[in-house]
Amino acid sequence: MTRVQQVLGLAGWLVASFAAASVGGLFRPGEWYLHLQKPGWTPPGWIFAPVWTALYIAMAVAAWLVWRRAGFRGAPVLLGFYIAQLVFNAAWSWLFFGLHRPGLGLVDILLLWTVLLVTTVGFWYVHRLAGALMTPYLLWVTFAAALNVAVWRMNG
Repeated sequence: MTRVQQVLGLAGWLVASFAAASVGGLFRPGEWYLHLQKPGWTPPGWIFAPVWTALYIAMAVAAWLVWRRAGFRGAPVLLGFYIAQLVFNAAWSWLFFGLHRPGLGLVDILLLWTVLLVTTVGFWYVHRLAGALMTPYLLWVTFAAALNVAVWRMNG
C-alpha cells in the first residue's frame, strides 16, 4: 500500500467517523434536556465536545490501523461492525435528543455497546493498538449507557 493510499485511507475513516458525529450535532440537548431530572454524577455539558472529538479521532485511527493491516478483504465483518457501531452511535442522538425518547435511546445504546464490544475485542486481535484506541470509547459508552438508564428511570 502506497503512502498516498494510507493517507487517503486515514482520511476516509476520519470522514466516516465524523459523519456519525455530525448527525449527533444535528440533535442537541436543548431546553427539553435541561428540564429533565439527572443524577448528580452527570458531567457538565462543556465536557462532551472535547471528549467526543478525541474519541472520534481515536476510533478513526483504530479503524484505519485494522484496515491498513487486514484490509476489507481480511476483516470485512470486523470493519462492518465498526460501521454498524457508527450507525448506532449516530442514531442515539436522534432517538434521545431528537425524538425525546430516552427509552429508545437506551435500546440503541445497549445495541451500540454490544457491537462496540465485539468491534473492540476484534480490533485487539488484528492490531493491539487499535483495540487500545477503542477502549476509552467503550468505557465512555458504558458510562453514557448508565447515564441514559438513570435519566430514563428518573423521568419515567
